[in-house]
Amino acid sequence: MRVAGAVALAAALATAPAAAQPREAPASATREQLTIGITQFPSTFHPAIENMAAKSYILGLARRPMTTYDAEWALTCLLCARLPTIENGDAVPETAPNGNPGIRVTYRIRDDATWGDGSPVTAEDLVFSWTAGREAATGMGPAELYRSLHRIVVVDERTITLHFDKLTFAYNAINDFQPLPARLEKPVWEADPRGYRTRTLYDRETTNPGLWNGPYRITAVQAGASVTLERNEAWKGPAPAFRRITVRTIENTTALEAALLAGQIDMIGGELGLSLDQALALEKRAASRFRFHFQPGLVYEHLDVNLDIPTLKDARVRRALLAAIDRQQIVDRLFEGRQPVARTFVNPLDWMADDSIPATGFDPALARRLLEEAGWRPGPDGIRRNDAGERLSLELMTTAGNRSRELVQQVLQGMWRQAGIEVRIRNEPPRVFFGETVSRRRFQGLALFAWISSPENVPRTILHSSEIPREETNWSGQNYTGFRNAEMDELIERIPVTLDKDERRPMWRRVQEIYAEELPVLPLFFRSDAHIWPRWLEGVRPTGHLAPSTLWVEQWRVAR
Repeated sequence: MRVAGAVALAAALATAPAAAQPREAPASATREQLTIGITQFPSTFHPAIENMAAKSYILGLARRPMTTYDAEWALTCLLCARLPTIENGDAVPETAPNGNPGIRVTYRIRDDATWGDGSPVTAEDLVFSWTAGREAATGMGPAELYRSLHRIVVVDERTITLHFDKLTFAYNAINDFQPLPARLEKPVWEADPRGYRTRTLYDRETTNPGLWNGPYRITAVQAGASVTLERNEAWKGPAPAFRRITVRTIENTTALEAALLAGQIDMIGGELGLSLDQALALEKRAASRFRFHFQPGLVYEHLDVNLDIPTLKDARVRRALLAAIDRQQIVDRLFEGRQPVARTFVNPLDWMADDSIPATGFDPALARRLLEEAGWRPGPDGIRRNDAGERLSLELMTTAGNRSRELVQQVLQGMWRQAGIEVRIRNEPPRVFFGETVSRRRFQGLALFAWISSPENVPRTILHSSEIPREETNWSGQNYTGFRNAEMDELIERIPVTLDKDERRPMWRRVQEIYAEELPVLPLFFRSDAHIWPRWLEGVRPTGHLAPSTLWVEQWRVAR
């Protein structure tokens, strides 16, 4: 989700081929520039360190992964020449060194894949990414991918065979295996693996053309405010329509809307744009100027619970918190009923969703009873206290400037106050909230944000006990709640290696049952993203999942 062993490597190529000549832009492209507004700014530009939707959106313009899921939710190649399968012979089951069923999968990098400085994207770039990712001190994710990939064989400069010690139902999906330009990044990593995440050229020399292999490359960065990208002269795929794209960060969604209406930005990226309620209201006023597209998807709005906080360790308190809020009323009043209440983290759009799972609904009487059982009784001011006289007081955080989330916070605060729970609201800019507070588990109560996932996403990074961020792993992992459950760990291990879909179904049900029983996270609702485009822009295809629409920016065009 969002969704981060040393071997001898060949020396980097001493010379690089001349950059390819840029292709002619489509004849219909009468506009040279496109300005996009989003609500967050990345805390890092490194592809494999930290998971943040803003980074994925921007890097979708400038990088291409080996594989991804497309708008039809089908696995497809972007940087590889063809998708390896058992049927076409590029994937072959084998016995892994640990004695388990494994698989070897051969990928060929596209012959025209080139970094922005003209150097080819090679097998060495993938080997370096694997080598750095396997070293815990590096703090790259996802750790499980690097662990299960136990061997890489370089067939030739463009071809590699990956040997996995597990045969999974997603054996050929290496969406998170990010090629890194070894000739640039390897010396930085070798000098100090633990310090690499703060010394990477992706943050110290972000405009270096050699870091980017997509249709665009980053040419200017104004920290916290904007990223400018221009056509990558070395890109050999279809020519993108715009000479320059600027992605502006406007963290306050009211200001973002104002910038759109004033013509300061051309469009709002739905992956990180206006909330549904704002977009619905804007559509009524500005439908003649803009096209509005509402994309349901695997976007899960929720409250992460810091289980190290003594009050929140008690599952009765967590269940009471959920029972005290009327989520359907929130959805009805704020979003016109157009976002489904979440039972667990599994979206109804995913095949394994099970709506028969018993779930905690709005039940104020149950909330009061659970709090009484947990030793929290009403005080003279209505706020509950325990036998030691401590107030039932919690901190609630989210991304500052997001009007929808701030409204949800206020509603939650009021509903919990009715149950005798005091909630203090403290918000931070997204780059601080995600880059420091959440990723290092510094929030002192509840954190309100959204996960974006891919289809049938096994929740290892957010629920497996080995994925709890720790200093010794340089804060990799996304289990920000600190959830530990042996049965959940076992299920997360078993689901990927169960190839038969019908056999996975009861396992998925049990995962959802544990989640609903233990409530390491308080489910809120599944979001629909509001994409707002100028009427002259065509070809944008939202996916409704983890892959941003920018991964297909070369298909965007100006209407004739």
